[in-house]
Amino acid sequence: MATEQPPQTNPNPFKAEGEAAEKALADLRRDFTGYRIWRATRWDGRLGDWVASLHDPRAGVDPTVIASNPAALREALVHEGERAKNARPRTR
Repeated sequence: MATEQPPQTNPNPFKAEGEAAEKALADLRRDFTGYRIWRATRWDGRLGDWVASLHDPRAGVDPTVIASNPAALREALVHEGERAKNARPRTR
């Protein structure tokens, strides 16, 4: 009689979600070095919105950018970069 457990067919979805979020956070930090990027903590202790705080005025205009997911934050930070380029006075 075999006492071995069959391999688990459904991996822990929370672990996979956490790993994907960590990768997205690392990618955002790598691509937008003019910001400090982190996940906000909700009132119940769980992770919430994605937040970027401007540290290099050449990277954006608004001091804080908040989005509900990493794709939305990336889009907002790209837009901030475009705004920063347009806001700079042009020199000869």
